[in-house]
Amino acid sequence: MITIDTAKKEDIDDMINLLKQLFEIEKDFTPNYEKQRKGLELLLNSKNAVIFVARYNGKVVGMCSIQTLISTAEGGKVGILEDLVVDENFRGKGIGSKLLSEAERYCKEKGGLLRLSLLADKDNKKALEFYKSRGWKFTNLICLRKFFGE
Repeated sequence: MITIDTAKKEDIDDMINLLKQLFEIEKDFTPNYEKQRKGLELLLNSKNAVIFVARYNGKVVGMCSIQTLISTAEGGKVGILEDLVVDENFRGKGIGSKLLSEAERYCKEKGGLLRLSLLADKDNKKALEFYKSRGWKFTNLICLRKFFGE
């Protein structure tokens, strides 16, 4: 049976393995154990973030995170959904839908968020169709980024 709950520090290694699978699909990112560990620790310790995990017999087989921001366009708190990934051996079983539903419920009921946004790899047709089939809308925005350091 699949259960959804919030991540704990003990889940970090399982989540790093999931991020490795995700970053092997996404063209803009490269798996890096130490960076992913540091990022997950920061999220777990942040009052402005939550990580949900899907467990199968106690093992983490899926995850997603939400970070809270302030939007001047919305006049309040909004969220960014990141790293929605399900272990490749457990895909097609509704786990991603359960994680997304929990994330949306959290935003509406507990987070008081007005909007949830996400970025998806433009060539990941499965992911794009997944979100579209669940009521997510494409926008006219284009993601730009600039690195500092390294």
